[in-house]
Order: sequence, then structure tokens, then C-alpha cells
Amino acid sequence: MRQLPEADPGTPDTRSPSRYLVWVARMQAGRLTMLITFGILWMISRALMPFAVGKTIDEGVAAKDTGGLLLWTGVILGLGAAIALTGLIRHRYAVQNWLAAAYRTIQLTGRKATELGATLPKRLATGEVVAVGNSDVSRIGGALDILGRGSGAILAIIVIAVIMLSTSVQLGLLILLGVPAVMALIAPLFKPLHRRQSAKRELVGALTSRANDIVAGLRVLRGVGGEQSFSETYRAESQRVRQSGVRVERVQSILEAAQYFLPGIFLVLVTWAAARLALSGEVSPGELVAFYGYAVFLVSPMRTLTEMADKLIKANVAAKRVVRILTLEPEISGGGQPEAPSGPMHDPESGTTITPGRLTAIAAATPEEAAEIADRLGRYQMSEVTWGGIALRDVALETVREKILVADNDARIFAGELRRELDPAGLATDEQINDALYAASAADIVEALPDGLASRVAERGRSFSGGQQQRLRLVRALLIDPEVLVLVEPTSAVDAHTEARIAERLRAARDQRTTVVCTTSPLMLDRADRVLYVEDGKVIAEGGHRELLAAEPRYLATVTRGEQ
Repeated sequence: MRQLPEADPGTPDTRSPSRYLVWVARMQAGRLTMLITFGILWMISRALMPFAVGKTIDEGVAAKDTGGLLLWTGVILGLGAAIALTGLIRHRYAVQNWLAAAYRTIQLTGRKATELGATLPKRLATGEVVAVGNSDVSRIGGALDILGRGSGAILAIIVIAVIMLSTSVQLGLLILLGVPAVMALIAPLFKPLHRRQSAKRELVGALTSRANDIVAGLRVLRGVGGEQSFSETYRAESQRVRQSGVRVERVQSILEAAQYFLPGIFLVLVTWAAARLALSGEVSPGELVAFYGYAVFLVSPMRTLTEMADKLIKANVAAKRVVRILTLEPEISGGGQPEAPSGPMHDPESGTTITPGRLTAIAAATPEEAAEIADRLGRYQMSEVTWGGIALRDVALETVREKILVADNDARIFAGELRRELDPAGLATDEQINDALYAASAADIVEALPDGLASRVAERGRSFSGGQQQRLRLVRALLIDPEVLVLVEPTSAVDAHTEARIAERLRAARDQRTTVVCTTSPLMLDRADRVLYVEDGKVIAEGGHRELLAAEPRYLATVTRGEQ
């Protein structure tokens, strides 16, 4: 059996949802062919069983022919074995195709999410992305799964129609005309069903986003007394989702009833017509039994065909959402120079100049101004920033990400072993990790854990306080040891004593490396080689921290929060 997921999911066809589904099917053509082949053999073996039973009655029992009885009994046994074997293999390939399609879609969306980075949450709500992973990949897998049984159902109906035409033109035409008629009566239910399913899907995505926001900001909500207000909003949106689900199930229930009722009526008509022919002597007792068997069996392929239509439409809706993600383009792209420049970095928009090998602090009148400069320096916004006289936008994005790290407080600590979270590449030695823990004043965090660096981290690092998370994120940034490190408010959640230690140790840890700290903390600013004061997006003063305190009243007001 081939291993899943595939090493390379391929390059998808994203011109339309249907083209994407066809591409997925083409990428696993071998397994899909086997699924369809055994799906056809399985369904036709079942379709031929009534024929064999009828022949057993006519040529064995009615004719009192022992040889004929043994022959057709053997055929029945053979068909039974074929049904069991082909059903087993068909199911095996059905699961393989379902998993392959689902995994391929997960790989593609995961790879795209990594490529998009900060662009993804700006373009799509969190719930929308989560819903793709929770339900849409399953529907795309289901579309591949149903093709085996669906193909077999179509051919089984044709085989039965041919057999019945050869016996009775009247019954054969009843099958050929009746099956499409039943399908035509059921088909109008699909459009309202999937319209309501799409509406429910949008509401579920929005509700998931709302839940994610509430959980992420629960501590803040409790602090400002907004927990009850957001809880009521969530309850109201949840009720809208419930009502939407009821509307979906109302149509779904009608569809389910129609899938049994209409084929049941069709079964009665076929049986009634066959019984009339038997009474008139046009068909034998064995053929009558076979015709009844055909009619009973036809319920299964007819329901399979409605199921196939349902799943293919659902898969098309799901593929539409997947394609929406796969066709998003990153806000930041381009750049062909593979080698990193050297020299000072300059942001003409703000007038910021970063000297290589020095610790530069950016103190802004508002946090947003400093964050925007950090984004431009890290090329998270298109700008005119230069590095060593070369436009940063002309440097390959991979090189920029390798050489420049912007570490802000939106960075997450993921679940897993702490050592792996601090050193994702797994290249740091114990000594390097201990040095980084010391520089970030985070050694006490690890010492308090029962298994030290081998301890498991809870999701989003929620087992740590805000200040502990901030220090651990700083450890991770120091271990990556980029050529240019941009820290955005790295000590905003720690106490003054810890902040003083970090400020002192950071300078030594980044000796001869370019470091930019966006902060208004006097403790951090006092350790900087140079401080840039930004107001209204422009650098209006620069120098040492103590110099600026004496010379620039606005700087003094900003870093002391208006207090002497």
C-alpha cells in the first residue's frame, strides 16, 4: 500500500472548483481506476444474482433437472463469492481514495497557508480556514469514494435493462424510462438543499471565528467586564446556526423520504407489470422471481445515484472554498537577489536608519507607528526600505526571512515539547539554549517545570503566564540568531526587575549583531546604543536615551507616560 500523505501533493488546477476536483481525480488515477473497476464488478455481481435465482427455478426446480440445479446453484455460489471479494477490495480502494484526496487537499491548503503567512488572516476569517480542514476535505474525499459505487450503479441498471428487454420489451422499457423519471423527480430537491447547506457553512465559519476570538481574548474580556456581552453575542449567533441547520435538515428529510418512497413506488410498478405477464403466461415463474429481485435490487443503485449527485455537488461547494484559499496571493512577493546585502538599513518613509552591529531602539509616540516600521524593516509591507543601498523588495523573500526576524507579541507558542518549541530547527546545543534562557531571564521557567526542557507545552502556551510566554518567545528569537533581529515590545508583560535583567543581558547576547527594539521602556532604552524617537510616523529626534530625556520634552513625556 502506498504511504499517505504523498511526499509532493503536486500543483493543483485552480481555474474552477470542478477543474480542481478533476485534477485531484487525475492525480490518483490508478487507485481511482481500481475503485471504479471493482465497484462495477461488485454491483454487476449483485445485479446478476436475481437472474441466477430465476434460472435455478426454471432450469433446475421446475424442469426437475439435477444437473441444471447444480449448475445454477454453483453460479449463485460463485456470484456470492464475487460479491464478497469485490466488495472487500472496492471498500479498500474507496478508503484509499478518500484518504488520498483529503490528505492532498490538506497538504495543499497547509502549504498555501504557510506561503501566505500574515496575508491569510487578513483575507479570510479563522473559522473559514478551520471549516476547510474540518468538513470540506471530507466532502472532497467523499466525492472520490462515491465514484466506485456510482459507476457500478449506472452499469448495473443498464445490465438489468438489457436482461429485461431480452425477456420482455415492456419491462425493459419500464426500467429504461422509469429510472430517469424517478431521478428527475428527486433532482429538484438538490438545489435548495445545497443553497441552505452553503448558508449554514458560512454561519458555522463565522461562529468558529467568533469562538476563537473569545477564547483568545478571554482574559481581556474578563478584565473589562465584557464576558457576558460577548457570551450573549455568541449565543445569538449559535441560534442562527441552529436555525440554519433545521432548514437544511428539513429539505434533507424530504430528500431522504423521496429516496425511499419513489423507488418503492417504482418497485411496485415493476412487480405488478411482471406479475401480469406471469399470469398471461408470457414469463415463467423463475423469470417472475427474477423480475421481483431486479425491482428490489434497483432501489440500491437508484439511491446510490442520488447519493452520488448529492456528494458531487457538496464536493463542488467544498472545492470552491479550497480554491478560494489556493488562489490567494501573498501581499509580499518577488525579489530575485538570493544573497543578503550588508550595511545599514534605511526606511525613507520614517527616516529610520539602522546601523549594523548595534542595538538600536525605536521609541514611538504610539505603538502602531513602531509596529509599522518593524513591518517595513521585515518586509511584511511593500516599502522603499533599502539594505546596504539595495532595495529590500529586490532581495529574494526566502533570503529576507532567513536573515531578518521580526518577533512580536502575536507570535504563538505551539503545543509540544518545550525544547522543540524553543529550537524548532533542532540545531542548538545545550549550552546555546542555556545562554538564551539566561539572556531572556527565563531559566527559572524551565527549572520550575517537572521535566525541564522535555516538558510538554499546552496549546498556545496557555500553561504559562503572559510574561513567561513573552520571555520564552525571546528565547526562541535569540536561538534563531538572525543577522537582523527586530523585537517589538519584548518586555511589556514582565516586571521591572526582570525587564532590567533582560535589558542588560540582551545587549551582550546580541553583541556585534544588528538588533532593533521597538519599545518605550526606559530600562530598555537606557541600554540601547542609539534611540530614535518617532512621532506621526517620522523620526524627529535621535541620540542616547539620557540625551533625549534632557533635550526632547515629547520624548520625555512618551517614555515616562507624562510623569516626572
